Amino acid sequence: MQKYIRAKEIANEMEVSEGMAYKIIRQLNSELEAAGYITVKGRVSRKYFEERFYGHGGAAGEC
Repeated sequence: MQKYIRAKEIANEMEVSEGMAYKIIRQLNSELEAAGYITVKGRVSRKYFEERFYGHGGAAGEC
């Protein structure tokens, strides 16, 4: 499994447009930057994405 998730994968997983997926990435990266982490445009930590959307790092149905 890759450490980072990109907009296309977020769009597919959440059934939203790629534009919305990029907004989600920007928001999550802003949160990480505010906490002092270094981020990369266009992708976000898969672990952080799963924690924020599913809670405790599990996929849907695992909560």
